[in-house]
Amino acid sequence: MKDKLVIGGRELKNRLFIGTGKFSNNRIIPDVIKKSGAEVITVALRRIDFGSAEENMLNYIPEDCILMPNTSGARNADEAVRIAKLARASGCGNWIKIEVISDNKYLLPDNFETVKATEILAKDGFVVLPYMSPDLMAAKRIKEAGAAAVMPLGAPIGTNKGLKTKELVKIIVDEISLPVIVDAGLGKPSEAAECMEIGVAAVLVNTAIATAGNPAVMAEAFKLAVKAGRKAYLSGCGTTNEFANASSPLTGFL
Repeated sequence: MKDKLVIGGRELKNRLFIGTGKFSNNRIIPDVIKKSGAEVITVALRRIDFGSAEENMLNYIPEDCILMPNTSGARNADEAVRIAKLARASGCGNWIKIEVISDNKYLLPDNFETVKATEILAKDGFVVLPYMSPDLMAAKRIKEAGAAAVMPLGAPIGTNKGLKTKELVKIIVDEISLPVIVDAGLGKPSEAAECMEIGVAAVLVNTAIATAGNPAVMAEAFKLAVKAGRKAYLSGCGTTNEFANASSPLTGFL
């Protein structure tokens, strides 16, 4: 049976999405994308500068990738909607990652404003992927608002702390019939594999790749980890036991 991931009517073969911020040099981004195999690339609208070939992020993203602008900088639903419409008007397509953040210390998303922005943009024909704090009731409201997927955080943005919200994310995976994509906080490929093992549909990674000693090699490592974790999930991980359980008989051989 073919294992499909379909979002917004598009079938995706790669479950690793990547971001384009924090790289020491934009020129390494094409190699990072190639090594990762990523099909969905997110970029902040403010980093699309049509007046500068060097600074325009679109010049570093292959045309066959799905561009997913994000609403970074939005503090409420109205600002997120405005940024999304500007992105579409600029030729960035109709995929949008909603980020509504007014908390300047931990950069945690505002789920209430995110639901409002999702509803407006979904009705306007956008493929909406909202970044959210992992809360089941909020995820249900986001689904009802017309989201194409939900994107709960693994840890605060840019921390590389890993999947600190595992139990909450797993509840959303179990209860929401939308693709669940862990976004933010993953620092190691093993953490991406851990996400996939509990049944998330995909992961989005930026900081861990961009700040690695060799970003392209790290991107490839994340790609392999995502594949391994998905295979483990599909194969069915073994049960966890409280006490030791020998794989071979301990008696009767002497």
